[in-house]
Amino acid sequence: MDPTPAKNDTLRQIVVAASAVAAIIGSFIGSGAAGGTQIQNASNGALSADSTLIAPGGPAFSIWSVIYLGLVAYAVWQFLPKQKTEHRHRLLGYPVAASLLLNAAWILSVQFDLLPLSVPIIAVLLAVLAYIFVLILRHRPTNTVDAIVTDGTMGLYLGWVCVATAANISAVLVAAGFNGFGLNPNAWAVFVLAVAAAVGVALAIYGKGRLAPAASLSWGLAWVAVARFSGELLSTPAATSALVGAIVVVAVTLIIRLRTVTTSAR
Repeated sequence: MDPTPAKNDTLRQIVVAASAVAAIIGSFIGSGAAGGTQIQNASNGALSADSTLIAPGGPAFSIWSVIYLGLVAYAVWQFLPKQKTEHRHRLLGYPVAASLLLNAAWILSVQFDLLPLSVPIIAVLLAVLAYIFVLILRHRPTNTVDAIVTDGTMGLYLGWVCVATAANISAVLVAAGFNGFGLNPNAWAVFVLAVAAAVGVALAIYGKGRLAPAASLSWGLAWVAVARFSGELLSTPAATSALVGAIVVVAVTLIIRLRTVTTSAR
């Protein structure tokens, strides 16, 4: 911890807290509770569970409740006096705030039927979360609470947005009339899902078996499988690929985690 308060420490804490409030308001609007349209029904249903072969089943989005709870917890945690001069949170504060504002912007873009705009927004959000993940790995948590609140929340956030980005881009392409260059839609779905699983494996390797990103990414893939096995838009190839991808991500992560823990204990 750097014991010398910087002039912008308080400002950073306020910006993170205010951004969390903005994100919560955005989620409230996106849920339809504020009179708006639910995300899955906005933009003519382009993001519904049966809009594309990559779309996760509706219950998959319940993970946002856990992520938002964690983000609120982080906003409170980083506001505590002991975190004010913590070097780790000085580095993480503004990137986390940026991710929260991008999240709210993404919801608004969908709500206002600006679906094409949602792609660059979620792409930037994914890049910011990847940067946060790098910072988290380079700067260890100060204690168990910090590990759970900060690392756990941001890991879940990153893993889910990986799946959401693939689903979002697929939805925009389908809505725009993209025909996949004449290739079979199942082939495209298998390819995209394989890429998503590969990203999960890469996160496991780079993160030395971090559980949170694998948990949310595999959760998303599993719900893609459920939607393709039992939804209105059926696809055995896509469902099988998503299920296998989820299993591979979990298996690789657990193996690397076990090796990391075993090596550390020696």
